[in-house]
Amino acid sequence: MNPQPARSPMTIGDVLGLLRPDFPDITISKIRFLESEGLVEPQRSPSGYRKFGDADVERLRFVLTAQRDHYLPLRVIRQHLEARDRGENVPPLGADRRRPRTLVAADATTEAAHPAGAVRLTRRQLLDGAGIDEALLARLEEYGLVRRSGTHYEGDALNIARAAAALGEFGFEVRHLRAVKAAADRQAGLIEQMVAPQLRRRSRGAHEQAAATAREIAALSVKLHAALVSAGLRESLDR
Repeated sequence: MNPQPARSPMTIGDVLGLLRPDFPDITISKIRFLESEGLVEPQRSPSGYRKFGDADVERLRFVLTAQRDHYLPLRVIRQHLEARDRGENVPPLGADRRRPRTLVAADATTEAAHPAGAVRLTRRQLLDGAGIDEALLARLEEYGLVRRSGTHYEGDALNIARAAAALGEFGFEVRHLRAVKAAADRQAGLIEQMVAPQLRRRSRGAHEQAAATAREIAALSVKLHAALVSAGLRESLDR
């Protein structure tokens, strides 16, 4: 059989379409971030547009797989890539490596399975896990969307940073998210009021019961918020 001819140079949108089936969270900003970190170096057209080849896509798959399946920091991934570029015989990534418990917890879909208080992330883990740069993290901290506890971040910071980066693809700036933060703070305060009577009980396990109730109310509140936003948009777009 004749070898399959290489595809013609691809745009960043083409690359996004190729990667998204395997990496649903990939965004254009993440690809740009990985380029800024020197992990992929697409060619440029005379007008300055990125032109990716098959080798660039394979390289991005390698990086994204290393992050998702092994949660290797970019520094280690870069070392693997540099060794490969030098033609060295590089062993498979993390064949016996397990993802850190904190990162498994941060990716969990419910707090009930992994309480946020048990999740601790370093700054590097947060930057790499969310695929953001220092400038965006600084803005998230400036506007109070992400806070440090000492030198670490709670697990919720990872989801917040990822969502903020994804919203940035639609033109949202961090300052636009202040209203969302204010609404979330009000909702959290309301939930605290609802479970306050449970917290005042002196019976054994009262605090754990209150925490479980708060998580259940929070989950229902998120569903209600999503339904209300969907209904509001439908009414607006149908006019």
